[in-house]
Amino acid sequence: MAIDNLGTKLKESLRKLTRGVFVDKKQIEELVKDIQRALLSADVNVKQVFELTSKIKQRALEEKEPKGIDKRTHIVNIVYEELVNFLGKEEHGIKIENKKPFKIMMVGLFGSGKTTSIGKLAKYYSKRGYKIGTVGLDVHRPAAPEQLKQVCDAIKVDCFIDKKEKDALNIYKKFEKEFKNYDILIIDTAGRDALSQDLIKEIRELNNLIKPDERLLVISADIGQAAQKQAEAFHESCNITGVLVTKMDGTAKAGGSLSACSVTKAPIKFIGIGEKVDDLEVYNPEGFVSRLLGMGDLKSLLEKAREAITEEQAQELGSKFIKGDFNLIDLYQQMEAMSKMGPLGKIMEMIPGMGQLELPKDFLKVQEDKLKRWKHAMQSMTKKELEDPTEISRSRIDRISLGSGVSGKEVRELIKQYKMSKKLMKSLGNVDDPSKLMRKFKGKLPKGFMSM
Repeated sequence: MAIDNLGTKLKESLRKLTRGVFVDKKQIEELVKDIQRALLSADVNVKQVFELTSKIKQRALEEKEPKGIDKRTHIVNIVYEELVNFLGKEEHGIKIENKKPFKIMMVGLFGSGKTTSIGKLAKYYSKRGYKIGTVGLDVHRPAAPEQLKQVCDAIKVDCFIDKKEKDALNIYKKFEKEFKNYDILIIDTAGRDALSQDLIKEIRELNNLIKPDERLLVISADIGQAAQKQAEAFHESCNITGVLVTKMDGTAKAGGSLSACSVTKAPIKFIGIGEKVDDLEVYNPEGFVSRLLGMGDLKSLLEKAREAITEEQAQELGSKFIKGDFNLIDLYQQMEAMSKMGPLGKIMEMIPGMGQLELPKDFLKVQEDKLKRWKHAMQSMTKKELEDPTEISRSRIDRISLGSGVSGKEVRELIKQYKMSKKLMKSLGNVDDPSKLMRKFKGKLPKGFMSM
C-alpha cells in the first residue's frame, strides 16, 4: 500500500527522536526535516508542508511538557495533534436521518471509481440494517447502467436503470414512486470534469429534482494535489456536502489528495482502502494518523469486529477460549471472523503498538496463507473430528490431507497448535490477579516477546 510509505517514514522519524539520549534543538530540527521529506514524497503541497512543520517546530521548542510526561512523549503528541488538524481534524461521516428514502447523490470525475464506490457504500449501509436502492443516471457512458447493475447484483442490492432512455431526469421520474420503499437511495450520475459546463448544467438540474440529503464527490487519490481544485469547483457548482477518496491503497499521491481535500469546505467522509467491496471506511483523521504513526486505531478495529461477528457470538467464543473449553469448530468460527475483518496486515495496524513492530510483509503473508490452509483442512474433517481433534489418528490425517489438498505435516501442525493453545488457556484460566496473569503469560511466550 503506497500510503504505508508515508507511515513508515513518519514512524522512522519519531523512532530517531525516541532513541536519542536527550532532546535538543538540533534533534527537533532534524525531526522536522524528516517529516517534511516524508510529506513531500507523498505529494503534499510544499506550502502546506512548511506551514504544518513550522507549527510542529514552534510548539516543540516553546511548549513545556505537562507534569508526568517526558519531552519525547510530548513532542510525539505534538506531531500527532498537528497531523490530525492538518488532515481534517475530526470525523464527519454521514448521519442517516429518519426519512424514506435518505438520498445520497454521487458525482465525480471520469475514472474515479464512482460505480465501485456506490457498491461499497451500498454494502456498508446494508450491513447496518438499511434497505438500499440504487439509481443509474449516467446516460453518457453506454456501459454505465449495466456496470452499476452488475455491481449491485453481486451484493444483492436493488438497482433501477433504463438503458434506452437518454435523459437522466426522465429515468429518475420513471421510478420515483418506488423509492419510498427504501431507507437509503444512492444515485449514480455521469462522470465529468468540474469545468464541463454542459454536464454541470445537468447535475444542477438533477440536484434540483432529486433534492439529495448528501452530495458526495468521488475523487481518486492518484490525482494528488489537483484534488483541491476539483473539490472546490464541484462545491461551487452543486454544493457538495462531502468527499469520498478512492484508491488510497495504490498511489504515492494519497497524502496530496487527503491534505488537498481537507482544506476545502466539503470534508472527507469516506476513504476506499482496497479493491474488495468491504474496503471502505468512514474517514476518521485521528484514527488514520494514529495508524500512520503505529499507534493503532481501536475504534476502527472494533467497528470491523462488529461487522464480522455478533456481540453474543464474541462473548460465547471468548468464554470458551478463556476456560480452554474450545474445539476446532470454535477455532474455525474465530478464523472466519478474522478473515471478514480484512488482511492480517491491516488488522495489525489497528492494534496499538503492533504497527511499530515493522513485521515483514512476507511474514504476515505466510501467516495468512497458513490460516487459509488450516481452514481448508478443517473443511475436510467430520463433525466428530472437529468436536474432538484428539481422536484424529494418522490414517485420518492422511484422509484429511487428501480431501483438502493440505499436506499431512500442516494438518499435524494444526492439531499440535490446537492442543498447545488449549493447554495454555486452561493454565491461565484460573488466574484472577491480572499481574499474576501477565507473569504466567510471560513464562509461556517466546523469549523477548514481552519486551517488543
